[in-house]
Amino acid sequence: MIKVIEKIDDKIDLIQMKNDDLEVVVSNYGCTIVKVLMKDKDGNIDDVVLGYDDFRDYQTKDAYLGALVGRTANRIGKGKFTLNSETYTLPINNGPNCLHGGVKGFSYQIFDYQILEDSIEFTYLSKDGEEGYPGNLAFKAIYTLNKDTLIVRYQATSDKDTIINITNHSYFNLSGAKEDIYNHQLLVHSDKYACVDSDGLPTGKFNLVKDTPFDFNSMTRIGDVIDSDDEQLKLGAGYDHPFIFNQDKDQAILYHEATGRKLTVSTSLPGAQIYSANYLDGRIGKYGIVYPRRFALCIETQNLPDAINIEEDPTTILKKGEVYDEITSYKFEVIK
Repeated sequence: MIKVIEKIDDKIDLIQMKNDDLEVVVSNYGCTIVKVLMKDKDGNIDDVVLGYDDFRDYQTKDAYLGALVGRTANRIGKGKFTLNSETYTLPINNGPNCLHGGVKGFSYQIFDYQILEDSIEFTYLSKDGEEGYPGNLAFKAIYTLNKDTLIVRYQATSDKDTIINITNHSYFNLSGAKEDIYNHQLLVHSDKYACVDSDGLPTGKFNLVKDTPFDFNSMTRIGDVIDSDDEQLKLGAGYDHPFIFNQDKDQAILYHEATGRKLTVSTSLPGAQIYSANYLDGRIGKYGIVYPRRFALCIETQNLPDAINIEEDPTTILKKGEVYDEITSYKFEVIK
């Protein structure tokens, strides 16, 4: 069942997707995932994503809680890139770099939408020059709830060569925000991760995960490794790094043993930024809960951040007339 449950104003709605397994509340503002309500092994229902009670906080605060991020997720070095011999300049909004699409990226835009039988189809036209990006980009995000799985599909076309790198920035806390992320266990099918500098920008260098605190190829309690003596962990103030996947589905699993809740992320994209919410600052979130640092984990599926400046054949280029089409699914299970 899909229905509008609240009108924030004359343009912004809260839309509920609900079945016997899961309840997901989303908004057409930033295609934001506002709530994910699921049972634990004892049948108790909790909200397993961070967010705000006052919707104005989504519009005015940083951290991108639950938001769809674009045109390009993560950082673009110095807010500059060259495409077809032309240099483009983006807003600088994170140290010396452009973060998550600029000052008013997709996270802060109001999307048109229509409710289909089992999906919500969000659409947005990002005009040529918006936040400095070339091309009129016709973008679509389709959210489908299928039993215990939320499936998110991103599609886009442009009338000019451009760059695109879309992700969802949900902050997962499978305890129902009753404790921090330390007792969560993480599995990531990855052999290597991208190194970052002190501003969080990928350097173009990759490290192997083997024999490091970045090796999550078997279930690992996050609290056992996050404060390891590792230069990259210190630069990121924890995990804030792109992991490159070594398999093409079910690439990441987050598990909370006390509640039995398990999240499996599967994507067509080649990697994910694993972010341990190191910069949450004690702000007040939903239900009056304080959100300190490391109170959630983000699994931001995407192409390599700053690929346009790092990769020889950048994976983030969308050529005129071609179709960007990627899927990420989030499966919420209870292990009894």
